[in-house]
Amino acid sequence: MRSALPSLNALRAFEASGRLGSFKEAAAELHVTHGAISQQVRLLEAWLGAPLFERHNRRVVLTPAARAYLAEIGPLFAQLAQATARYGLPEAVSRTLTVNAPATFTLRWLVPRLERFRANHADVEVRIETSNEPVERLKDACDVVIRGGPDTFYGYVMRPFLTEERMPVCSPALLRRLPLRTPDDMRRHTLLHTSSLPRVWPDWLALVNLPALTPAAVLTFDHFYLTLQAAVDGMGIAMGPSALVADDLATGRLVAPFDGPRLPSRSYCTYIADEKAGNDLIVLFRTWLEDEGDAFGSA
Repeated sequence: MRSALPSLNALRAFEASGRLGSFKEAAAELHVTHGAISQQVRLLEAWLGAPLFERHNRRVVLTPAARAYLAEIGPLFAQLAQATARYGLPEAVSRTLTVNAPATFTLRWLVPRLERFRANHADVEVRIETSNEPVERLKDACDVVIRGGPDTFYGYVMRPFLTEERMPVCSPALLRRLPLRTPDDMRRHTLLHTSSLPRVWPDWLALVNLPALTPAAVLTFDHFYLTLQAAVDGMGIAMGPSALVADDLATGRLVAPFDGPRLPSRSYCTYIADEKAGNDLIVLFRTWLEDEGDAFGSA
């Protein structure tokens, strides 16, 4: 006899995909693959005997009937989560911390230090998410949001924990091929840019009185971690934030060819919703970040 309800996994996949308008974003939220989401949605469509989405290039759009279906089942998931929090294991829930930070910062600064936090707080599960979503959109989903600053957002407590500066960096192999004795020597080099940071090179070149310098070539990447990786691979010179290239400089993967000047940069800050600011676990993690930032600054 046919079950009265479809698979809960299929319903979760449908609810997340419909709410976010994307199988990819639903997969990230539910910590599964894009293919798993697509398969669960197809299973639900087969169970219902009707399509739920119109598939487009990078987005999915609910059919009118599916939109009405989502409006009815969506609140049920919120009720289920609330009931689970009330009658589940409160200690386990309270020892889970969700942190959202930019991808390059997470990869190059946070993750290499996170083991120190885990070593002293093995009972705390830290869930790391990476994005550049606006802070206000993450209020319910995340406990601690790390972004540049200092900025002010209504309903949030902001605290800086890490300062940095930017300076040219490149691989030692590149420096051996094409020595850099003065900033003017960069005319013979490739400058590595990031599309979201168009001002860093012009601002630094203005500091060294070379605003009209024309390099041999320019390469532009859409993600900053790709720009830094290109520098490590000897493809050119990047403007490296001191915090994010510190480990590369220490191990010799990158070198800073000039003593100065350094370009001031925004600080990294924690943004915590007012209603969560007094949570002991959140305060514990924020204090650890500030201690790590102080240790980096005094190193």
